[in-house]
Amino acid sequence: MANSLTNRLSGFGTADAVVFDDRTYTYEQLLGMVAEWHDLLDANNVRAGEVVTLEGAYSPKACAGMIALIERGVVVVPLTTLPDAKRAEFLDVAEVEVTITVDPDGADAVRRTGRTADHALYEQLRAAGRPGLVLFSSGTTGRSKASVLDFSKVLARYGEGEKASRILSFLSLDHIGGINTLLHTLTQGGTVVTVGERTPDSVFAAIARHGVQILPTTPTFLNMVLISGVLERYDTSALRLVTYGTEPMPERTLRRLAGQLPDVRLKQTYGLSELGILPTKSRGDATLWVKLGNSGFEHKIIDDVLWIRSDMAMLGYLNAPAPFDDEGFFNTQDVVETDGDWIRILGRRSEIINVGGEKVYPSEVESVVLEVPGIAEVTVSGRPSHVTGMVVKATVQLADGIEEDARSVSRRVREHCRTKLEGFKVPALVEVSTEQHHSDRFKKTRALA
Repeated sequence: MANSLTNRLSGFGTADAVVFDDRTYTYEQLLGMVAEWHDLLDANNVRAGEVVTLEGAYSPKACAGMIALIERGVVVVPLTTLPDAKRAEFLDVAEVEVTITVDPDGADAVRRTGRTADHALYEQLRAAGRPGLVLFSSGTTGRSKASVLDFSKVLARYGEGEKASRILSFLSLDHIGGINTLLHTLTQGGTVVTVGERTPDSVFAAIARHGVQILPTTPTFLNMVLISGVLERYDTSALRLVTYGTEPMPERTLRRLAGQLPDVRLKQTYGLSELGILPTKSRGDATLWVKLGNSGFEHKIIDDVLWIRSDMAMLGYLNAPAPFDDEGFFNTQDVVETDGDWIRILGRRSEIINVGGEKVYPSEVESVVLEVPGIAEVTVSGRPSHVTGMVVKATVQLADGIEEDARSVSRRVREHCRTKLEGFKVPALVEVSTEQHHSDRFKKTRALA
């Protein structure tokens, strides 16, 4: 399977493969880097079945390293630059045997850790002679979980016949979305456009400069885009599709985006590290109703919670029980509404706020708070209450240039919410903060709000 990947890429010749630091690399150059990686792996006796990290920023060298490691048949653990304590935790959980740190401009560092990886999931991959992939969750509500996937099944999702596109790589290679962007783009002969930093200006400057057609991103980042005003400063004429996922999208953000990008299709995606990226169809650009595809996937809904069975589902977690039922369906913990074949994702069950027995979905309240003049961002979470068990708390960020007393902000937010929401949904607490509301994957960290 891995050899068929490189054979397929070789057919794209001198077409643009990766744009990095405003320099374009062809497929021939990328595969030349893959050959150099094989020399490096040979020199360090890296063997099939070993657990190997790939650490560093998104670059052509990192992309080539990923391809070479898949081809080598190792279990690859992609990591971004991490704090020392978090890196040590991940190396320990994954039982990493070899670490490879990628330097885009110099020599790469290959080191053996002295560990022996003997987890039963690894033994399962070795017995089948298949490459593996370990992905860590963001861990915003606790310790990160490490899912183990069969990389052959991941690769099997990328067939032929789709049109080559220029796609911006928003999520890194340590995220299923980043892996999906890389493999989907390259297997179609498209171009992966990378950015040095993920700010609205840097992303939309790259879109304008390199004719990016597809932007996969998150609702949190798209709200930052609207706040920043970059859509008025950069040429977006090449852009034809924006996809968003990883968290619920506030309806106000979606409506504003549809209004400012009338010629761009907006599509909700759905995926998990444990299951892969599902095919989806949005009911419309300004709606959150979506239909889940069944090509390699099945789903069912039990007590308003979405369960999914996937051909490429993980083998299991390294450090936690896997929530599969007897039929192989995975409990996503996502609460949904249904309208025939259409579903609307309301949020994770763990994020729902129970106020005196009434359910409050944070995304609904956030969408209303964003209507308040001067509010740039909001994160809604629950806080304990002696009376109702929980109350709603809104942590808001003011738009640039606005200075206002916190009590005045709280009063305006609550007054507006009372006109749009039932009483138990109105924030009892409103806090003004200047801290960022998201993780490095641009997903809201409600537990910290």
